Amino acid sequence: MIDISLPSDQDASGRSFGEEELALLAQVLRSGTLTSTRGTMVRGLEHRFAETLGVRHALACSSGTAAFHTAVAAVDPEPGDEIVTSPITDMGAISPILYQGAIPVFADVDPATCNVTAATIEPCLGERTRAIVVTHLFGNPCDMGPILELARSRGIPVIEDCAQSFLARDQGRMAGTMGTLGVFSLQQGKHVTCGEGGLVVTQDDALARRMFLFVNKAWGYGEPAPDHTFLALNYRLSELQGAVALAQLPRLESFVERRIANASRLDGTLRNLPGIATPLVRAGSVHSYWRYCLRVDPAIVPGGAVALGAQLQRKGIAAAPRYIQKPAFECAVFQRQQTFGQSRWPFTLARPEVLDFRRSRFPGVSEALDRILVLPWNERFEPGHLDFLAESIHEAAGHLVQEAA
Repeated sequence: MIDISLPSDQDASGRSFGEEELALLAQVLRSGTLTSTRGTMVRGLEHRFAETLGVRHALACSSGTAAFHTAVAAVDPEPGDEIVTSPITDMGAISPILYQGAIPVFADVDPATCNVTAATIEPCLGERTRAIVVTHLFGNPCDMGPILELARSRGIPVIEDCAQSFLARDQGRMAGTMGTLGVFSLQQGKHVTCGEGGLVVTQDDALARRMFLFVNKAWGYGEPAPDHTFLALNYRLSELQGAVALAQLPRLESFVERRIANASRLDGTLRNLPGIATPLVRAGSVHSYWRYCLRVDPAIVPGGAVALGAQLQRKGIAAAPRYIQKPAFECAVFQRQQTFGQSRWPFTLARPEVLDFRRSRFPGVSEALDRILVLPWNERFEPGHLDFLAESIHEAAGHLVQEAA
């Protein structure tokens, strides 16, 4: 087998830039207007993205973290309020909760999908629950029906973290449109990118206005008597970034279709490999494959995901065991409660039980991270890349089994 270099979304080999981006960038530069408060590109991006999802409002932000912060600020928690979320996520979807004075309350996950479920969320709910965050990890949507029913029964808004799930669907409903708010990332490795950036969407007019104010230092641009009406930041996206993202949106559907078709092909070549499970996609769901993730059974493949990942890495395949090395609650910011000076705020407002981070309380998280192997993925993969990947996985798993015999 000849080693092949796989396309990487960290450079041009795995990114789909072209003349469309260059044309819009040139238009911005010729205009001389780089700020979105006076330009047209960011407004065009917001309008086109809202149309794509079929929602009333889309707001662009300077990063995915900024977009998530904007969503949290929109629900406006009181200090010490709780927001239920997943511990298998990027810190950019957790630190904004603390910045708004709220307490992240971590739910366990389904080990087969790494996603939170209604069953894992419900024990985390309490009198101070202000919102529920669902993370559609890797592009695989959560089982939203029971989650939304639970949230409605308690009157709790749902924030969908769709950073990895552009155009994913659950029972025909698009990710980001099922909850109260949907958050997307335009970071380097996402389905659509402008390097850094984010989008937050909603059907709610009042939330949309509050989000618009929050990304503009609470200054009501275009309003008759603007004022800095509450504490807020500058989270605006520039016209240059807006142009790059806007140029890609018409091609987003084809990007996702290519990722799905390639995943189906790889599924077929790995389905009967002992000890290796391909991504679990529920009936009625559409996985948009930000990444392609295997689950490795260490009882069958000696050394499990870590050993298999090491074998693949020797072939130049950027395979990542565990996805994140530890759950979010084991990061120093939670273990040391290092926030604002030495105050430990807002952890000082938390109920003791929500700061109990023993792994025994999160069996699904431990199993998920122990077994998962994340493979690189983007729409630039060709059949030869997929064949190389499949052959490499078969060879590596076989080598581990033989070595242990």
